[in-house]
Amino acid sequence: MRLFMDSVNLMETIMKKLKYFVLASIGFLSLLSCKEAELKLYEEDANIYFNLSQRDRDSIVYTFAYDMTKAVDTVYLPVRITGHRLPQGSTYKAYVEQDSSTAVPELHYKPLEDNYSIVANSGHAWLPLILYNVSDLEERSVSVILKLQGTEDFGVENPNIIRARVILSARLEKPHWWDQWLGEYSRAKHQLFTLVTGVDYMTNTDDDPFGVPKNTYIASVLTMMLNDPFRWVNNNPEKGYVLTTEDDGSTYSFYHKDNPNRPMLLRYNAGSGKYFFIDENGREVR
Repeated sequence: MRLFMDSVNLMETIMKKLKYFVLASIGFLSLLSCKEAELKLYEEDANIYFNLSQRDRDSIVYTFAYDMTKAVDTVYLPVRITGHRLPQGSTYKAYVEQDSSTAVPELHYKPLEDNYSIVANSGHAWLPLILYNVSDLEERSVSVILKLQGTEDFGVENPNIIRARVILSARLEKPHWWDQWLGEYSRAKHQLFTLVTGVDYMTNTDDDPFGVPKNTYIASVLTMMLNDPFRWVNNNPEKGYVLTTEDDGSTYSFYHKDNPNRPMLLRYNAGSGKYFFIDENGREVR
């Protein structure tokens, strides 16, 4: 019996040692694989690509919809280098694929520079795409297709990861909670709502029965502004909005001082004796 138990113990010892050996071998091979990958990363010729997730590679969406103050903004696309890290400063190139893009250069975006710099020994950079906030973006979205281009410093071996698509708009969409608190919807009213209240979301009573006082107050803030936009402008100079007129005072343009290209019309209604903002469909905002 004792001999039998000794044999069992011996087998267990052997199996444990074998297990440790297998795990150690796997770890060694993994480490070797990582070292080889690391060596490969730095020994290959330098290549460049857009370091984007699959979702962002399909499309990066940018909207001016929630901020009427911005006349221009910049989207930075992450650029990554594989292979040699160049010890001296280097440059890379990118271009817009005009045939596939619907955005118009100079109108919707600033044309790209001839080349862009990467600092010495760096493995990444950011490609700036400068976008313009113009009125037609309220009615439609446009796209910019960018591609990286091979240079003396960098190759572009993989065509699947050197392309990026940026979708630009300034169009708001009706939220599911709107009808319960704010009545008839228009994008103009939506813009005024986000401007005046500083919020972009309200809750339904089904989801948040205790949110009624808060949401009622938020809605009343918009109502007060719509009833007297002149007082709102005077009482909120830090917001930077102005009302200007070029006629006898029957119509005004409402816009941020830094972005006069995106005005909203304010028109006098003689029947009610009040001024009303005019939405994208020519209707009074109430």
